[in-house]
Amino acid sequence: MSVLRGIGLFGFIIMFWMQGCAVMDPFGTQFAPKGEAQSYTSVAQTPIQKRETLKVVTYNIKFGGGRIDMFFDCYGDREVMTREEVIANLDAIVAWIRTQDPDILFLQEVDVHATRSADIDQVQYILDRTALNYGVYASQWKSHWIPTHNLGHVNSGNAILSKYKLSNAQRIALPLIDAQDGITRYFYLKRNILHAQLLDMPRPLTLVDTHLSAYAIDDTKMRQIGILNDFLHAIEGPFIMGGDLNTLPPHSLQYANFSDDMCKEGDFAATNRPEEALYLMPLYDAYNSAIPLEVYRDNNSAHFSFTSNKEGFWTRKLDYIFSNMPLSEGTTHQNTMPLSDHAPLSAVVKSSLSTD
Repeated sequence: MSVLRGIGLFGFIIMFWMQGCAVMDPFGTQFAPKGEAQSYTSVAQTPIQKRETLKVVTYNIKFGGGRIDMFFDCYGDREVMTREEVIANLDAIVAWIRTQDPDILFLQEVDVHATRSADIDQVQYILDRTALNYGVYASQWKSHWIPTHNLGHVNSGNAILSKYKLSNAQRIALPLIDAQDGITRYFYLKRNILHAQLLDMPRPLTLVDTHLSAYAIDDTKMRQIGILNDFLHAIEGPFIMGGDLNTLPPHSLQYANFSDDMCKEGDFAATNRPEEALYLMPLYDAYNSAIPLEVYRDNNSAHFSFTSNKEGFWTRKLDYIFSNMPLSEGTTHQNTMPLSDHAPLSAVVKSSLSTD
């Protein structure tokens, strides 16, 4: 599979160069297996009013793309956006976040100075316009230049925003898609686990954010989930994990051939399949879910969180919050269709961090 198909002679030259210069990284696409995450602070601190509960939200914001039909969903052919479009979309997302007033916000597909989103640092933009004070960021796709689709330079990844100070933030690399050729793998997304600790609590709370592979046709996604599960299992003390797992839950009534899948073949064809039902069972078995499995089983569609068709309705669940603490008030906010191709998910935990 090659999402960089069609780069012709340039691709062969770069491949030859890379093979001969294995220790070099000419486009700056590579990451260490483990590394420190980038830290952020809001331009003005919002005073914290401690509550008996913590509101947690996870949200894939589609790099501020709103409902613009991009080339990768096969509904349109847009590759980059104007600054006015990005700001309008981000302002709408910010307005929704402010209505929820989360204490912790997990973000996926957030851009930091990328050509496609008008070089706006979206982490700082959201942080400065909400009641959230601190942030950490881990890129999962960066390159000085992408040789296809007029994407220019990219930097996109996961972020954790919090009212409370974050510390010990790290990026942990996840496996790449083995089925891709070498040059595609070099320029393609490098999935990761972003984690940080929230210390201003009776007990330190570990926050975990991730966004798993979407178009893997091999066992990459299963291996990524296994690593995520092992990481969560090794955490000492309470944790909350939020993210876009790009995986369908057990008890889904449909696993393939969704009505909104316009990419029928090629690099961006949907790869959801029935065996995914087994992938998430270890998470459901070991931890609490914002949407318990029996609740999802009884009404799949009430908890769908993704569609590529802005004129339709959400078609599947891809977004999750898990914790080793009790979760309540789990809600999939399906009234957010204009803001992104994903619906945000929220839940509440006790701020005392009691596991009773």
